[in-house]
Amino acid sequence: MVPLALLESFDLKSLLLFLLAFLLVLDYLKNKPPLNFPPGPIAIPFLGSIFNVNFKEPHINLTKLGKTYNNIFSMQMGRQKSVFLTGYKMVKEALVNQAENFADRPYSPLAVRLYASNGGLFSSNGEMWKKQRRFALSTLRNFGLGKKTMELAICEESRFLQDEMDRQKGEAFDPTTLFNNAVSNIICQLVFGQRFDYNDHDFQMMLKYISEALQLEGSMWGWLYESYPAIMKYLPGRHNVLFRNYEFVSKFIRKNLDKHKADLDPSNPRCYMDSFLIEKENSHDPAEGFTEENLVWCTLDLFIAGTETTSTTLRWALLFLNKHPEIQDKVQEEIDRVIGQTRQPCMADRPNLPYTEAVLHEILRRGDIVPLNGARMAVKDTTLGGYFIPKGTTLMPILHSVLFDENEWETPNSFNPEHFLDKDGKFVRRDAFLPFSAGKRVCLGEQLARMELFLFFISLFQKFHFSTVEGTQLSTEGIVGITLTPQPFKICAKAR
Repeated sequence: MVPLALLESFDLKSLLLFLLAFLLVLDYLKNKPPLNFPPGPIAIPFLGSIFNVNFKEPHINLTKLGKTYNNIFSMQMGRQKSVFLTGYKMVKEALVNQAENFADRPYSPLAVRLYASNGGLFSSNGEMWKKQRRFALSTLRNFGLGKKTMELAICEESRFLQDEMDRQKGEAFDPTTLFNNAVSNIICQLVFGQRFDYNDHDFQMMLKYISEALQLEGSMWGWLYESYPAIMKYLPGRHNVLFRNYEFVSKFIRKNLDKHKADLDPSNPRCYMDSFLIEKENSHDPAEGFTEENLVWCTLDLFIAGTETTSTTLRWALLFLNKHPEIQDKVQEEIDRVIGQTRQPCMADRPNLPYTEAVLHEILRRGDIVPLNGARMAVKDTTLGGYFIPKGTTLMPILHSVLFDENEWETPNSFNPEHFLDKDGKFVRRDAFLPFSAGKRVCLGEQLARMELFLFFISLFQKFHFSTVEGTQLSTEGIVGITLTPQPFKICAKAR
């Protein structure tokens, strides 16, 4: 007990100063890093290092910090201390060489609010994640992923896309909505067993809300919610739009789920959703995650992975090939020589189109589609770059720093397909090409994305010559969210 006389000797100002000093010491002791922990910018008590992040260009800002701290540094984000990795060698050490140790996701306030628990394909951990990832991959393969049937479906959707572009009659238009429609319809066929008309209102709203939510999630609002959830969940702001958008998308998915439940034939599954419902009846272990609620979250993750990134890459493709018309000419010359202008492309054409393949890879590299990456967590004590990384530490590998690593790329800041060609003009793979991440959490939809990009890209440049309105200057500065999207632009598609 504190003597009453001592309390009376304190005035209010002294008491407040004492409390402040006490809280500062408490904050220091709570957030004191372990011995030999990666260094980093000084953290402000209670607030952390949030003011060290440039929210307009966090990927560039964090990459520069990586150069200052020899590619590994720590920052306190709210109450959580995270380690950031930059450069190909450091990122590879964590994601590839120590893949098992960095396979889990850390605690995420955003994920907890969106998924309610350990659910979905992106944020889940442990046996549930392993089971759901294996089930998703095997089921999608059963319905055509990597097979000729999927090639035909993409080529058919390409024709719908071409028809819509034809309707523009050579006038300038924004390609964003058309690309979202076409790309999303491929994942819709795998997940729902159907495609949607480009005029379907609910479908259009779902795509709009997903794009907006991803932009907000990777913006200042997403960072603030992750860092200070106890405060942010009670405050007004754009982060609330993010949650409303995901709720709309979830309702769209549940509406389709109800249709599948009503006419489900266990002997004849039509898609991922049917297969999940059938597996739900056969699975009796809750840890496996075969519940209707988790089906909604897994479907949401498949849509996000299967729509926004590929659609955004196609937009970057139009932008870069209009900035470099000589590259567009060379691509079309190779397509004409190998495929012609009438036969539809197929994946078997890929080895015979080395220059086009190099251009596609350079679009993915220079477009920097997912500049940050999903966070990982150390499942045991380990070391990285000579520093101690305790079990449970959040790790953020910066993919931008890999795709623009000056030690790996001859001209990292230029759009240069020669990065992927040898002196004889043959396509060459590069170890530092990691747009889909790496390790145990490598993008589940990589195979589908590569097939879509190749077939959509070939079919578009086979039929159209793309240009901008005379006098228009296209910007290569992207808009940062979870994905890095081009500034809005309009394009003219003229039949060749």
